[in-house]
Amino acid sequence: MLENAWLVPLFPLISFVLLVAFGRQLKEGAAYVGIVSLLSSFIVALGILFERLGHDAENYIQNFNWLTIGDKTLTVGFEITPLNALMLFVVTLVSLMVHIYSKGYMHGDERFPVFYTYLSLFTFSMLSLVISPNLLQAFIFWELVGAASFLLIGFYYFKPSARSAAKKAFIVTRIGDLGLLIGISLLFWQVGTFEYAGVFEAVEQGLVEPGFITLTAILIFIGAIGKSGQFPLHTWLPDAMEGPTPVSALIHAATMVAAGVYLVARTFPLFEASETAMYVVATVGGFTAIFAASIGLVQNDIKRVLAYSTVSQLGYMMLALGSAGFIAGVFHLFTHAFFKALLFLTAGSVIHAVHTQNIKEMGGLGKEMKITRAVFLIGALAISGFPGLAGFFSKDLILMSVYESGHVTLFWMALIAAVMTAFYMFRLYFLVFSGKPRHNANVHESPKNMTIPMIILSLLAIFAGYIEFFGFGEWITNNGVIAEEVEGPKWIMYLSIIAAFGGIALAWLMYGRDNKVKTGEPRGLHKLLFNKYYIDELYSTVVVRPYTIFGYVLKFFDKYVIGGLVQLSVWFSKAIGKIGSRLQNGQVQAYGLITIIGLVLLLVSLTAGRLLG
Repeated sequence: MLENAWLVPLFPLISFVLLVAFGRQLKEGAAYVGIVSLLSSFIVALGILFERLGHDAENYIQNFNWLTIGDKTLTVGFEITPLNALMLFVVTLVSLMVHIYSKGYMHGDERFPVFYTYLSLFTFSMLSLVISPNLLQAFIFWELVGAASFLLIGFYYFKPSARSAAKKAFIVTRIGDLGLLIGISLLFWQVGTFEYAGVFEAVEQGLVEPGFITLTAILIFIGAIGKSGQFPLHTWLPDAMEGPTPVSALIHAATMVAAGVYLVARTFPLFEASETAMYVVATVGGFTAIFAASIGLVQNDIKRVLAYSTVSQLGYMMLALGSAGFIAGVFHLFTHAFFKALLFLTAGSVIHAVHTQNIKEMGGLGKEMKITRAVFLIGALAISGFPGLAGFFSKDLILMSVYESGHVTLFWMALIAAVMTAFYMFRLYFLVFSGKPRHNANVHESPKNMTIPMIILSLLAIFAGYIEFFGFGEWITNNGVIAEEVEGPKWIMYLSIIAAFGGIALAWLMYGRDNKVKTGEPRGLHKLLFNKYYIDELYSTVVVRPYTIFGYVLKFFDKYVIGGLVQLSVWFSKAIGKIGSRLQNGQVQAYGLITIIGLVLLLVSLTAGRLLG
């Protein structure tokens, strides 16, 4: 089965081609093309995962020569390791659920086939990125993921906010991508190969200087910062909520934002060789976790709360990886994919029912939407770290990894972020599903093609964490990564449980008992958090406006200086032409006079020359 891994991205590519050619004729039948293609990919990915589960199984790699430049040969191909076998399973499963869900959510949209076309392109790009055996091929599909996300985020292009969000996502992530490109180029210059195995071997053998390792690792991490929405390149991710809700579930759960975490995990031997790079990853991740969680405490848009939750959870993953907790980071990437996709899909179910994203205009939905309420509760409990659910196991492992690494400050920051996570998730739950209705919509439960994917994901949000007890750590580190499972003190687990229950209890005290919604303008700290620490305004003042002014200066220079010189040359040419046109007037007398004058001037010049000579 491993030798057929290339089929996994092939099926979405075929779907993309078919929908480009025949999507308009298929109309809403385009959904079946997308669903069948993803189901096929999922079946192959599942087979690959089962075959790769053997602890003695070797990594499978297949390369083909692409370009030969001098004595260097660039290759393309695919590789299957425990890490990307797991990622293939997660990406295809979540994408399949989103494809099925979208059939109900996007029903009636006039651009229905276009939506599935974009979904297929996005999924193909992500799957191709996952199985890439070298950094160059990974970068190509990394960029294609960005292009596809631009199309999906800006799907409602007729809305100025959607156009702005798509441009913002594309531009901000390009900043990180530049760092990634420089890092990859420097590695190739130093070790002479883009292959992951070749880079890791050179690092292990001491062929790369420590300072150079640190530099390239941090540059690669800058690329991950952009894609995974880490501070300070996080601002695009909440705005990406302008896309349809299924897009939010796909981008924010297991695909685009997970690509940055996957990249760091995939190149972990490089980071592990630099203590400085690891510290940078841990610090940025820890700060991002608490920073984004604090913003999520007060947001009123249901999708934006989940967006900042995503940023925070990605910070958790980076914190784990930077603390040498490879197993913990990948484990949380795995569990987070399911409960975060679930939460976004349930949010879409709510929006589909009440036609608003403002949680202050919801309330009391649990009576009419019992399935949505139940699965949202499961997702909220899972992400809060409730004992027995998926998020509890992975978050507990992260806290232990951070503590054991000696990052005491980051440990307490992560714990505080855990309390915040539980609080804002149950603030959402109580304001949306409890109390009296604050809306006038005719609410009803979503159709089965929306509820069934949510139910499947809710089961995974419950049970996915138990793979920890079946040798997950030993398996994920097999053939490639040197990492040990962490067993920290038991009190960390109890503290994690207290954090979860504490956040839930606080949310109930503030919003669950009377379900009151505060009105009026936010003040003080609330205002600071509500306005996201004014980071967007800061960027607008420090970056956007100066560049805009500089652009106007260049426009002035181009229009009046460069353009003026061009117009001057045009005027001069026209003036010469007018003089010539006056001489060539068609009158024989004028031509005779000019001939005589020319002859006289010629004789005068010859005479003067002879006299002077």
